[in-house]
Amino acid sequence: MPPRPRPIAVVDAARCTGCGWCVPTCHLQLLSLETVRWKKTSTLHDADTCSGCGKCVAKCLFDALTMQAREVG
Repeated sequence: MPPRPRPIAVVDAARCTGCGWCVPTCHLQLLSLETVRWKKTSTLHDADTCSGCGKCVAKCLFDALTMQAREVG
């Protein structure tokens, strides 16, 4: 049986308030705040490196981050 792929953090830009609480929780420094259409939002960089730990999801007060299965392919 092949190993199950790790989940990946996914940002829902519509729910993200740009508060930045999730950014320092990522020990791999993959999250940052960016301005998109005049609104700050959290962005995941280098998604392949995401460990799937879920700390950013636990820290988000607005349910803007979720862990989802990685796409295989």
